[in-house]
Amino acid sequence: MNLSPARRPDVLAAGAAGVTVVMWASAFVSIRSAGAEYSPGALALGRLLVGAVVLGGICLVRREGVPARAAWPGIAISGLLWFGFYSVVLNWGEQQVDAGTAALVVNTGPILIALLGARLLGDPMPPRLLAGMAVSFAGAVTVGLSMSGEGGSSVLGVVLCLLAAIGYAGGAVAQKPALTHASALQVTTYGCLVGAVLCLPFAGRLVDDAAHASLSATLNLVYLGVFSLALAFTTWAYALARTTASRMGATTYAVPALVVLMSWLALGEVPGLLTLAGGVLCLAGVAVSRSRARSARVVASVPRPEQTRESA
Repeated sequence: MNLSPARRPDVLAAGAAGVTVVMWASAFVSIRSAGAEYSPGALALGRLLVGAVVLGGICLVRREGVPARAAWPGIAISGLLWFGFYSVVLNWGEQQVDAGTAALVVNTGPILIALLGARLLGDPMPPRLLAGMAVSFAGAVTVGLSMSGEGGSSVLGVVLCLLAAIGYAGGAVAQKPALTHASALQVTTYGCLVGAVLCLPFAGRLVDDAAHASLSATLNLVYLGVFSLALAFTTWAYALARTTASRMGATTYAVPALVVLMSWLALGEVPGLLTLAGGVLCLAGVAVSRSRARSARVVASVPRPEQTRESA
């Protein structure tokens, strides 16, 4: 399949976004395992340290260097809000509420990204994007309602999940301007380092948890750092540099649908019809939000000889 030079960046960005969505979806399965033996702060710090080692090594091999000064405000904000704050608060919140409630609250994140992107970055809000987000959010609500009741809920848990959504949205929007001054790898690496520094107070708990955790839980922590952080956040930044924050946020609505599928395959958790319907809505909304209106093609009306003869 030969791609035109004009289409190639769009295809690569879509592929990178797809990798991000798959890796983030798989993270929920790994967090479910590792979170049973690692506390929220320890899990966040361990994941960030693993990611920082992997990303730092790649930066050294590629000789990326330190980002330009103009990129640091966005890197620092995304590192604090998304890599650090979001990781700890989400891990904590998911221990307080059932999976359905967490999914409902956290999935307000893409909507917040769209609102912040329009306000702060001037992102356009085309009708297809708004319609797709509405469909996907309806799907997320359906998935959440179908999963509710699997555990206890608390006001604290709901507040924590809402704070996680705000941290995710703020960090994602802050990354966009940073990517005009630094590469996707630089923005991800140094954002990860900022988040790791923020989580250093949990170092003692991480050492204690690691000493008592099973090999399976620790391997899941490593997986989270290598794939759902180092790989997925880099492909996210790559795609974000080539599209709007609003469109990238809408793409992540595919995550709930993939989580349902992966939980089915990996954990044997057979989803109900309502859950499957919600997953289909999530994917349909993403397809609508990423589609573009067909531009009218202006074709020069040069009559062919046979057309001339027929009209004569």
